[in-house]
Formats: sequence, C-alpha cells, structure tokens
Amino acid sequence: MHSYLDPVVLFFVLGAIAGIAKSELRIPASFYNTISIYLLLSIGIKGGIELFHISVRSFLLPAFGTLALGMLITYLAYRILVSIGKFDRNNAISIAAHYGSVSAVTFAVVISYLNDKHVTYEAYMTVLLVMLEVPALALGVFMAKLEHFRENWDVKKILHEVFLGKSVLLLTGGLLIGVFTAYSANKQLNFFFFDLFKGFLAIFMLEMGVVASERFKDLRKVGVFLIFFGVGMPVLSALVGILMGIATGLSLGGTVVLATMAASASYIAAPAAMRLAIPEANPTYSITPALGITFPFNILVGIPLYHRLAEWLWQWV
Repeated sequence: MHSYLDPVVLFFVLGAIAGIAKSELRIPASFYNTISIYLLLSIGIKGGIELFHISVRSFLLPAFGTLALGMLITYLAYRILVSIGKFDRNNAISIAAHYGSVSAVTFAVVISYLNDKHVTYEAYMTVLLVMLEVPALALGVFMAKLEHFRENWDVKKILHEVFLGKSVLLLTGGLLIGVFTAYSANKQLNFFFFDLFKGFLAIFMLEMGVVASERFKDLRKVGVFLIFFGVGMPVLSALVGILMGIATGLSLGGTVVLATMAASASYIAAPAAMRLAIPEANPTYSITPALGITFPFNILVGIPLYHRLAEWLWQWV
C-alpha cells in the first residue's frame, strides 16, 4: 500500500499532526474556500472535457447503477443504525444520508492515486460523482418527510440545498464548461486547472488534516458504536460499490473510483441539507464520524484497500 508515500496523503498527515499538537498552522478561511471552489471546478471541467469525447450510451448503465448505489447505501446505513446502533429515526436518517452521499475531496484523492499508479478509469467518473451526490440526500429528505408534517418544513429550501448546493452547482457547472471548452478546442485553462491541480489539492489536504484532527476530541461524544461504524460502513459500502462497478461493466480503475465514492461520506452538502430537513438531529453524530473517522480512514487506508479488493474480485469475473 504505497499510497502512504503519496505527497497528498503526507500533507494530510502533517495537518493532522499540527492540529493534534495545537499548532497555529491554519490556511486562511478565504483561501481555503477559494481552493475548495477551484478543486470542484477543476474536477468538473476535466470531466466535461472527457465527457465530450464519449458516447452517452456508454455510461447509461453505470449512471443508473450509481443512482441505485446512492439509495442502497443510504438505506443499508439507516437499517444498521436503527437495528444495531439503536439510534432514533431522526439521527439515523441524518447519519445515513451523510454516508450515502459522497466526498468530492476523497474523489480527488483516489483520482490522484490511480494516476500515480497509471491505472486507467472511465472518462465519465466525474458525472457519476455528481449523480451520487443527489440520491442519498433526496432519499434522506423523503424519509424525513414521512415523519415530519409541519408548517415550518420548508420544502423549497431543502430542495435548493440538495440540487443547488455549492458542491453540486460547481461540479455541474464545471461539467458544462468542460463540454463547451472541448467543443471549442480551447486549451487556455488547462495549465491552471489541470497542471496545478495536485499542488492545490496538497495544500487543501493540509488544512483538511487540521480540520479532521479537531473532530478527534468529539469522538468520545459519539460513542463506541459510531467509531466502529465510521470504519465498518465505508468498507461495506466499498464492497457494494465494487460489485456495482463490475455489474455495470466498469473497468478496474473505474470500479475502484466508484467503490471509493461509495465508501466516502459527505461533510459539506449533507450537513446543510439535513440541517434543514431534520433540525432535531444532532450534527455531532453525523459530522464527527464522517470527517473525524471515515475521511482519514479512506485517505490513509481505504483507497489502497479498495484497490486490492477490486483486483481480487475482478479475478472472478
């Protein structure tokens, strides 16, 4: 598992160490937000350029599989949280929606990981990233709606967060810009958005290490079950993602990307949507395992593990 030597991972470790040591190391908030916008746009633009050169038919089956995957993982997480974790309905829905949704940063890291290992993957994976972001949040909102019939339940605001939140809007906008850029054969943005991508990702991961370390102190608040859930659920989701990737005809690289997306948990779009849909849910139960456990696990251990699992399962295809 040589991903430990990846500079992106090492930047994350450095940030985590700085956070644990209570260092003053922090990326300015304005610059942190700028980099997050840059990364989302870059992922979207690159995906759009690649999408322009492929047939729509070639990704219809993976697209439907991805939509089903998001809802399946959300439901599985919900059943585990209610049946085994004994969580109340509100918190179970909120946590499940976080784990059914996807982390764009984890996606960026797995893409970097595969590029370094020269493992090819489908050009339309960014499209699947966008498609995996929505169904978990939509299902979470639907499940919450069955339980909450109140006058203050603002459907318009919730749908706005689900479909026009920062992540979905930037990724979708980037995809459209990328398609237009490929159509016009304009390469003026290539250096900024492609050549500099990994450098900006490394700086972003430095800050993510600090942010994740700040969640470590909340682990005692979420209980032992959620700590194990934060590790076990990603592995289960990755296995489901691998099987879905194989079933829908993805390559080995594409299967690893889908598995990693399935294993990731949202800590940007999901908190905003669930805060509106289920205000009674405790955000500590959702964000702490997603950011403090699952994100570091995926970055440090999960991605190479899912790669190995995918390779092993591919032998039986």
